Amino acid sequence: MERIASFSVDHRVLEPGVYVSRRDSDAATGCTTTTFDLRMTAPNREPVMDTAAVHAIEHLGATFLRNDAEWSGRVIYFGPMGCRTGFYLVAFGELESTDVADLVRRMFAFIRDFEGEIPGAKPEECGNYHDNDLVQAKWWARRYMADTLEVLDEAHTHYPALLG
Repeated sequence: MERIASFSVDHRVLEPGVYVSRRDSDAATGCTTTTFDLRMTAPNREPVMDTAAVHAIEHLGATFLRNDAEWSGRVIYFGPMGCRTGFYLVAFGELESTDVADLVRRMFAFIRDFEGEIPGAKPEECGNYHDNDLVQAKWWARRYMADTLEVLDEAHTHYPALLG
């Protein structure tokens, strides 16, 4: 089998950033989608996010994206990586990291500043409503904003190295 794109990135040197993970074109519709790697921690060198924080970020991020006036119709998916070092954002279009940088900044500012009940975190709305931690989610959002998104440069929008 062929190695999938995300396993081709050398995680030993990967840093937090906003990376284009892959692009797919559907021959039947002519539609292109872009998957972004919203990497929040340095893999294998920093602690991973707790599942309760990841879950809260997922709920808040998805709510923000589905309500964004400009992007709601273009976003296909937002969800966590299994390794808990970041999130995937999938959108319609042949896009670059710079195309979504402002959207990602606004989303994480929303999470960082959120007050109140986490949307969709009631037993009738969520399959694991207990496992949400708003305090941790806000901490991770603050960190990602300050350390990565507010100083995002070209080195953190293009993967540093691919495995052979």
